[in-house]
Amino acid sequence: MCILLIAIEALIEWPLVLLGNRDEFHAKPSDIAQPWRGAADCLGGLDRIGAGSWLAQRNDGRFAAVTNLRTGLPAKAPRSRGQLVREFVAGGEAPDAFAQRVIGQLDQYGPFNLVFGDRSAVWLIDGHDARLQRLRAGVHVVSNGPADSHWPKIERLREGFRRTVRAGQRDDASLLALLADESQPDDGELPETGVGQHLERLLAPVFIRGEHYGTRASTLVMQHDDGSVFFRELSFAPCGLPADEVCWECLEIDGEWRLA
Repeated sequence: MCILLIAIEALIEWPLVLLGNRDEFHAKPSDIAQPWRGAADCLGGLDRIGAGSWLAQRNDGRFAAVTNLRTGLPAKAPRSRGQLVREFVAGGEAPDAFAQRVIGQLDQYGPFNLVFGDRSAVWLIDGHDARLQRLRAGVHVVSNGPADSHWPKIERLREGFRRTVRAGQRDDASLLALLADESQPDDGELPETGVGQHLERLLAPVFIRGEHYGTRASTLVMQHDDGSVFFRELSFAPCGLPADEVCWECLEIDGEWRLA
């Protein structure tokens, strides 16, 4: 997950909305979002190499999502960042205990930002300065820089979400359409993350259309105030071509994931 919007108490009946794109090399094998083998109450895509996930949701409201931190340096590490998502969503650790453990083990992972929580609170580990913060009600956007970054893609997604909600377009298609934004900012607005201007341009849009690297999935998760959860994910092949789509829902009455 390389850009993630978190809307807390911003929509009537949907106290939590997650909206994000996963950007990755197209050659890296992964499975589309589905209930996990051995943990059917958990739903999300899985990386076949690192056995982790970029965004996952449990039927009781517990969730997590990770973005990498762009530093311009190789990010090899003993463990996959996606394992943090899987460990939290499938586990039972309290969020504060989980966060303390993870912050103490940052050197085991490539640089990351991690958003996680449950129906009581949403938390962010800002990997840039190893800081834990609770996200208050409002609209937050996290990407590949420090949590307080104001990159053009971050501001476009934040303002696009607010504009769409004000217009009354709160359906899943309208929200997912925000993740298809390929607008290219001026070079003077690009961040400097150590990867060079050519790559800064390639990575600047909300949706990255590339032959070898680009947006692999666009995901929307909506937690209803009655306890039900809606999960829709679009998958993409090289050059941004549509590849797959799944839509799941979990009703509070029985807590089981079903294809919607």
